[in-house]
Amino acid sequence: MDIIIVDDELLARDRLARMLADEPDYRVVAQAGTAEEAMTAVMAHDPDIVLLDIHMPGDSGLQAAERIAQLEDSPAVVFCTAHDQHALDAFGVNAVDYLLKPVRKEKLLQALNKAQSLNRAQRQQLDQRSERSGRAHISARTRRGVELIPIEHIYFFAADHKYVTVHHQDGETLIDDTLKELEEELGERFVRVHRNALVALNRIQAMEKSDGGQFVLRLSGTDHRPLVSRRHVSGLRETLAQQ
Repeated sequence: MDIIIVDDELLARDRLARMLADEPDYRVVAQAGTAEEAMTAVMAHDPDIVLLDIHMPGDSGLQAAERIAQLEDSPAVVFCTAHDQHALDAFGVNAVDYLLKPVRKEKLLQALNKAQSLNRAQRQQLDQRSERSGRAHISARTRRGVELIPIEHIYFFAADHKYVTVHHQDGETLIDDTLKELEEELGERFVRVHRNALVALNRIQAMEKSDGGQFVLRLSGTDHRPLVSRRHVSGLRETLAQQ
């Protein structure tokens, strides 16, 4: 399989190339130090796999990955980066895998094997599904590292001062995203019901009045009852009527 290595650090590129030098199934056909050089190399060499850094001068690796994914018969992308907070973004552009620097040869070969197992037609189907549905996970940095929370497992997001908590089927997790950012990205799947809450539309079973006279939501899969502010009641009724 033909591989292009993209990293703004020459030593990092050479290190990956040395790891693959004695692997007969893989051939490094080009190296690049920027996203622009990466696109030129991809068009010239038509590789099977691109090993792609995230932080580079000019356009980032994420932007390069988005452009690569738009190509007809696009190569697989494997991210190699020192910044674990970008894990979710990697999955958001359908990277086949994500490797944390310094990359170990064992992990590299596992990622390349994974990329090889998905043919290009399968990857294109994944790209098309991703474009229709948006990112599939929310990322959180925890003591265990980067935790990926599937969107379909989330009940709602709740903000408390400067923190946002994801309430999901496996518990509660703090994340770095703001409600505004989440609403802008996930607006088709989540609805604002309070200045402090964003709720998954497909989880809403009913809007009810509590004993205290406030509107709350009954959600599938959880006993939590998010509060609906008065200014959001009418808009939410209209949204639910269209579901």
